Amino acid sequence: MTPRAAEQEHLRRKPKRSAERRMAAMNRILLIEDDTETAEVIVAELADRGFEVQWTANGVDGLGRARASSHDAMIVDRMLPGMDGLTVIEALRKDQVRTPVLVLSALGAVDDRVRGLRMGGDDYLTKPFALVELVARIEALLRRPSDSRQTVLQVGPLQLDLIERTARRGERELDLLPREFRLLEYMMRRSDQLLTRAMLLEEVWNYKFVPATTNLIDVHMGRLRHKVDGPGEVPLIHNVRGSGFVLRSRR
Repeated sequence: MTPRAAEQEHLRRKPKRSAERRMAAMNRILLIEDDTETAEVIVAELADRGFEVQWTANGVDGLGRARASSHDAMIVDRMLPGMDGLTVIEALRKDQVRTPVLVLSALGAVDDRVRGLRMGGDDYLTKPFALVELVARIEALLRRPSDSRQTVLQVGPLQLDLIERTARRGERELDLLPREFRLLEYMMRRSDQLLTRAMLLEEVWNYKFVPATTNLIDVHMGRLRHKVDGPGEVPLIHNVRGSGFVLRSRR
């Protein structure tokens, strides 16, 4: 099975987990693994748990995908055709891409693990491995405040200064209320991802349950869109009917 075919297959698979688990698992994972059998098993397992997975079997292509779009985590095999995994990671770190990376490798010596981490990996898993451990490590990476070191977020023309608490779209300053600032920050950290109303209620408003009926999200989103998307500007915040909202980083 090719990487593209596997991606289409995982999109057709219906997750078996609970609705809450699926809602929380709207994370994008980039898998760079040249062993087809290993990759298919990983894609199937992560898709079954609700993750959105992109898979490529080539280091050069993987580097291109990592640079071109935003991911919440990456799984990178160490030995890859075209460009080895550590070189891919090193290139991304030089580009200031801070996406957490789990390195996969058959090389399990201490020196090998240390080199993998020093080259920019966040965790290291030796082959062969148990799928449950791989999933647990990915979930642990996703829990880390890996982007908390960033003081300025940039998505297209949008810029958010987390220290000064200021927001701009190009040369235009945005006058945001505290909740609007938090909402925009959450969306910018997950640009190009579908964010459901339930996710926003839980993460931005800290709701522990989803009310049966509420227009809280729609009211705040309407105000935020009015401030972010000015007259004549390309809309960045989009309503996905019946599903939620997306902050697009590009046209």
